[in-house]
Amino acid sequence: MPDSTINVIGAGLAGSEAANLIASFGIKVNLYEMKPKNFSPAHHSENFGELVCSNSLRAAALSNAIGLLKEELRRLDSLIMKAADNSSVPAGGALAVDREEFSGYITSAIRNNPLINVIAEEVTDIPEGITVIATGPLTDGKLYEKIRELTGADDLHFFDAAAPIVTYDSIDMTKAFKASRYGKGGDDYINCPMNKEEYIAFRNELVTAEQAEVKGFDKEIVFEGCMPIEVMARRGEDTMRFGPLKPVGLIDPRTGKEPYACLQLRQDDRGKTMYNLVGFQTRLKWPEQKRVFGMIPGLENAEYYRMGVMHRNTYLNSPKCLTSRYSLRSNEDIFFAGQITGVEGYIESTASGFLAGLYASLRCLGLELEKAPDAETVIGAMALYVSDSNLKKFVPMNANFGICQPVPGKFRGKTGKKDRNEAFAARSLEQITALAGDIDRLRSK
Repeated sequence: MPDSTINVIGAGLAGSEAANLIASFGIKVNLYEMKPKNFSPAHHSENFGELVCSNSLRAAALSNAIGLLKEELRRLDSLIMKAADNSSVPAGGALAVDREEFSGYITSAIRNNPLINVIAEEVTDIPEGITVIATGPLTDGKLYEKIRELTGADDLHFFDAAAPIVTYDSIDMTKAFKASRYGKGGDDYINCPMNKEEYIAFRNELVTAEQAEVKGFDKEIVFEGCMPIEVMARRGEDTMRFGPLKPVGLIDPRTGKEPYACLQLRQDDRGKTMYNLVGFQTRLKWPEQKRVFGMIPGLENAEYYRMGVMHRNTYLNSPKCLTSRYSLRSNEDIFFAGQITGVEGYIESTASGFLAGLYASLRCLGLELEKAPDAETVIGAMALYVSDSNLKKFVPMNANFGICQPVPGKFRGKTGKKDRNEAFAARSLEQITALAGDIDRLRSK
């Protein structure tokens, strides 16, 4: 095997996944990470693979596109999925993790890999040779300008937000109750029920609360999956009740009925000391967060580990400049991975990092897959979506079955959608199993 090295810039989920995959081919990796010398506005931990917005990796079921994508990655021996499964905490029908255990697992795996050379410095230029750029949605400065020069892409960006985290001991459990929606899982969530009067009063204060100034916010795109709760509240009186305050499937044991509205808090660490307010991303000023969120029954005296924050995210106009291998159309030695490509979500970023690392490795070794993952898989469908030159308007996208190749046949009745998605999963995993075998074959060459 030639004495080759691939550069990876950024040790988030995508960069860590890419670096680990590249090293599995026996290729040396120079992994550049600016932490701990410099931190972006959204990052605080020195560990790799830091989770910023939430500790949830979303749905676990194979009948859901994101659940299937996780299983695809498991079968492809993903480092990030190993970390997630090793650090999981109860979350009903979702996969959630202890943040510190999760990032600690990734950091240990990367730092103890003899083929990965971690270089703690901020990159201001793109190095020579095959390179995977996984610098995340907060890429800025000189490197951002270099990327602009390379891609010629328009300045595309949107705003993202993180929800507050409160201490368990400060939640008033005489008003809140533990349960999962529809009884799925155990009593994994803490639920703060509201009657109509409490909900209306809360919404009235929320829509008029003082907000932190975020430059350019009112002119820019807010990704629907991370919409600030106050923006959602302004869309209509009942909008939150069909979103994060949805009471459906929750029964208050004190009344025996569904509440008018209900906030769920999700366990954020294995020790059950931290709980995040699900769906409560916000740009309210910090004192206003305590005042307004304190109107929710059970949170009157809540103590906060972290207040809600908002930050600007940047992504490429990927269909114009990337191939389905996540490489530049103009320079196939340069790959991109993670949210900067326009995939949205932790697992989606991981998947892009896996494929970028895989294709970078194959390019380095002069090898080819027997069959590249296609739209019959979620991981392949995402790669095809972000590189689809026919898209007229490109926006960040979560994994979903809408971008995948439909399963032939008719699926009707109450279980039609579920049956169709399960059929898709079976077809997908057959292809993924073959892909995993193909990758192992290429590693042995």
